[in-house]
Amino acid sequence: KNRAEPNIYNVLIDGTPAKNAVVETKYGNVLPSNKVLSGAGVELVTMDSREYILKKALEPVRKEYDYIFIDCPPSLEMLTLNALCACDTVFIPVQCEYFALEGLSDLMTTIRMVKKKLNPGIDIEGVLLTMFDSRTNFSSQVAAEVKKYFKKKVYNVVIPRNIRLSEAPSHGKPAVVYDKSSRG
Repeated sequence: KNRAEPNIYNVLIDGTPAKNAVVETKYGNVLPSNKVLSGAGVELVTMDSREYILKKALEPVRKEYDYIFIDCPPSLEMLTLNALCACDTVFIPVQCEYFALEGLSDLMTTIRMVKKKLNPGIDIEGVLLTMFDSRTNFSSQVAAEVKKYFKKKVYNVVIPRNIRLSEAPSHGKPAVVYDKSSRG
């Protein structure tokens, strides 16, 4: 399972059609990945139209789905740039921690640059506050800062810090299936 092939690496680097790599699960369809994807950013740098490889790869399957979620690494590098060029909107989960605010500032700078030069149609879908700990003032301060900047783009739902959410992936299940009654 962890070595599903073909996967997103094969789609991006080898040109495998996305439809050949999609895996149907009882939770929905996924285009799987594994640790080899971490080297794809370096390989993409030498490719023509490198910013648009994911967009081009997803185009043939785009109409088959109402939504395609592209989970990105927390770093702003070539894989994330490909995702920003392929998407219509950006859904931003923000951990209620100090460094997340700094990263959010960098992300907004990148989105502005992508909008100006590579994907003029990109927009912010919404912002979701995560890992919120109501016992700390800092979580509330981060939430207030995010709401001040993004205003109505911040969802009313807040995902609290919760150990059950962290455990779910190790059991190979979505959090809502792993523990339906979890506060998270």
